[in-house]
Amino acid sequence: MNSPFKLVVSFVLAFLGVPVVGAATPAGAPEQLEEVIIRAGLRAMPLRELSQSVTVLDSATLAAAGVQHFADVLALVPGLSWASGSSRPRYFQLRGIGETEQYQGAPNPSVGLLIDDIDFSGVGMPATLFDLERVEVLRGPSSTVYGANALAGLISLRSTDPGLARDFRAEATLGDHGTTALGLAAGDGRADGSAGWRLAAQRYRSNGFRRNVYLGRDDTNGYDETTLRGKVAWEPLPGTHALLTALSADLDNGYDAWSVDNSRITRSNQPGRDAQRSNGASLRVTHATGAGAWLSVSSAAVSHSDYSFDGDWGNDLYWGASAPYDYFEQHLRVRRTLAQDLRYVGGDGALLLGRLRPVAGVYFLRLRESDAQLDAWNDQYYGAGQSLLWSNYRATHIALYGSLELRVAARGTVTLGLRAEQRRADYSDSADAPFATALDRLPGGNLSWLWNASGVRQYYATLARGFRAGGFNIGAGIDPGQRRFRAEALWNLELGLRRRSRDGTVALQADAYAMRRVAMQVYNSRQLLPDNPLTYVFFTGNAAHGDNIGMEGELQWRPAARWTLTASMALQGTRYLGYVSGGNDLRGRAQAFAPAWQIAISGGYQHPAGGFARVDLQAQDGYYFSASHDQRARARALVNLRAGWRLGDWTASLWARNLLDARYAVQGFYFGDEPPDFPVKLYLQNGDPRQLGVSVSVDLGWL
Repeated sequence: MNSPFKLVVSFVLAFLGVPVVGAATPAGAPEQLEEVIIRAGLRAMPLRELSQSVTVLDSATLAAAGVQHFADVLALVPGLSWASGSSRPRYFQLRGIGETEQYQGAPNPSVGLLIDDIDFSGVGMPATLFDLERVEVLRGPSSTVYGANALAGLISLRSTDPGLARDFRAEATLGDHGTTALGLAAGDGRADGSAGWRLAAQRYRSNGFRRNVYLGRDDTNGYDETTLRGKVAWEPLPGTHALLTALSADLDNGYDAWSVDNSRITRSNQPGRDAQRSNGASLRVTHATGAGAWLSVSSAAVSHSDYSFDGDWGNDLYWGASAPYDYFEQHLRVRRTLAQDLRYVGGDGALLLGRLRPVAGVYFLRLRESDAQLDAWNDQYYGAGQSLLWSNYRATHIALYGSLELRVAARGTVTLGLRAEQRRADYSDSADAPFATALDRLPGGNLSWLWNASGVRQYYATLARGFRAGGFNIGAGIDPGQRRFRAEALWNLELGLRRRSRDGTVALQADAYAMRRVAMQVYNSRQLLPDNPLTYVFFTGNAAHGDNIGMEGELQWRPAARWTLTASMALQGTRYLGYVSGGNDLRGRAQAFAPAWQIAISGGYQHPAGGFARVDLQAQDGYYFSASHDQRARARALVNLRAGWRLGDWTASLWARNLLDARYAVQGFYFGDEPPDFPVKLYLQNGDPRQLGVSVSVDLGWL
């Protein structure tokens, strides 16, 4: 394989299932691609033994393709996207399934997010990149592993574990738009791996790429993010390994991203905030036995968030004859989670009937969230006033789960996984919702077949059932009949293959899936009063069904010792079935935030003397912003670049994000906001413009 044409051909052949055969490895040939071990499933296993579509981003990829946050590298994962409306991603979509915001509505995510085993589903802002070791994304229902929070899949982020020797790392970044960052990481450990520790700290600041001309400031949408991580590993008993992780993240970001003319020039007299302060800890204990291993994962977290915005996006001087016209909304949330997972993972010594490897576990999750919503206004239509809504939400998940893995002949494996989960949710608020309780019993699981055709080629087929619990719509503007929504079930049939060339320089992964969403939960909205922007309410309802079908593929290729090429692609078709809301007939229409195609192509070069470069092209189709209207985002293509030099322990690089300064939208709302006539129109939140910077890092293992 020695031409770009063959690269494209190989990628297409991956979908067709045609083997890719590499030549024998000559002297001076490129290094082989490393084998990937997946840790986010029921048991740690090589990727080639997993019957599910998975993407892994290692530390080298995160450092080369990103700058500060997981949002920087999202486009490298086929089928993954996020809905803006916040300064950093909180809500993710996989294969077109996921939440888009949480102005109202119980915390009930479709895509799970774990950071070092700590549950941050729905509050994903602490997903910063400094000292991050890897990201694993499991696409498709992962309810056997993670239950109701993984209807569409699971994202697992892991920071660097303690090493076997003393090390120290420092990194500094300087860029335009007021960007500065400084990170320090240090650790030590015993050579035998029996004990170790690691600490990492980083502070990042940037002005947020907007200018408020009314206040004469360029930082009202800015970032101020501090992340602290600590890890301690030890062996309290022979055969027992413990890893204690603590995380503290303080993201004190502004939120002034909207303007009446859809530009990056804002006129808000009361800029908002998007701040989140999270503290969490996890304890992972593994005890090996002759037959298998016991695994205990305990975690707890508390997140305080302040989400606020200027409801009219202007000021009295700007509104002129319509003044006073002033609106402001603020949400003060506190979320607490406590989770315990106890699991037995059987090894070859625990085979049942000589051929079955078992996994069995029990899971507990308690989530509590309180929200204080303040609305304040002063205009010539309603006068001056304010309202305060208090709401409280609690949910308790208890689950039993397990799997049996059957070896079929020498090359085949059949796996049956089952999960039975019960979720009790309680909700009350200070407006019109007295204490209410919902109880869901949620069955899920998977039946998978994996055929290892050779040491370098595998095929798999999986039938899985995922689930997402029902819940409550929060807020005084919700009709009593829309207060509750039902649980959703998801059936997914997936066929896939993985292929490595015999010389180990090419790796292909491709899959095709068909999903049927039963009692599909649809996020909707409406404006109750055309002259009051704060009466724009969000609520979740149930459609009869929904269909999501698609194909995904990933390619890694090392054509020469100095070059690395990667590519990924996702094609999907989505539609609502049997859903009409507020006179809007959505039957047969594509679902919101579900682009029909996504492409990412990356090329990397490494010179033996130390020079390196990487270029990323990321493109995706347009998509509908909401189920409430037919307004769409346009297709976009972005180019990112990094080039630099490594000299001994030092690395310096120049980087560019959105190199061609493409203009694109990341969120859109369709409603009336402009007095005196309040025409209904589309308002867009723009993506970030071109950003340039330089980063310098040093690794001093001797310090």
